[in-house]
Amino acid sequence: MSIKHWPAQERPREKLIHQGASALSDAELLAIFLRTGTQGLSAVELARRVLTHFGGLRSLMSSSREEFCQGFGLGDAKYTQLQAVLEMSKRHQQEQLMRETIFTSAQHVRTYLSAQLRHSQREVFAVLFLDTQHRLIRYQELFMGTIDSAAVHPREVVKAALKHNAAAVILAHNHPSGIAEPSQADISITGKIKQALDLIDVRLLDHFVVGDGSPVSLAEMGLLQC
Repeated sequence: MSIKHWPAQERPREKLIHQGASALSDAELLAIFLRTGTQGLSAVELARRVLTHFGGLRSLMSSSREEFCQGFGLGDAKYTQLQAVLEMSKRHQQEQLMRETIFTSAQHVRTYLSAQLRHSQREVFAVLFLDTQHRLIRYQELFMGTIDSAAVHPREVVKAALKHNAAAVILAHNHPSGIAEPSQADISITGKIKQALDLIDVRLLDHFVVGDGSPVSLAEMGLLQC
């Protein structure tokens, strides 16, 4: 049955308008993005098949152009629209974060870092450079790795901190596997960067590991070395 024949309160667009986007399932949100279904499938049914094929929203959002366009009638037009939506989300989060005193709002940091790093297929090491009030000066991705590693150099973090005249920094990197458990290597490089930053009187506030779910804070786990 076509969506237009569904009860009004069950149609994704009407449901979003009256109940808010958070009330919709992943398939309903994707159906609004897709706008139409295919022959014999409503937009919601098509969205369910797409999500099943990719294994969920995270895999769909991080898929390459070739993977995205390989079936279901999804082509370059939809792929470019999806990339535009993702980039707008990142920029919205950055604008919002730059207005916050982020040291007292860890959830804003988590939300922002998830938007920036969760969908990357490679490991990315990024730094939030903060002023004396712990407001964001600059977000910068310093190191790009393979699927499971990134070569991180403390001296480059120090150089960037001096360039931006930062008073404090927050480190972040993603685990493309989706498992946000910090490794021993993560803990070790955090300690080395902290020691290097101490020499120029820049505080290391935290190091977040981004995967599926909420980013993991090394500071909250007591893993920032003194």
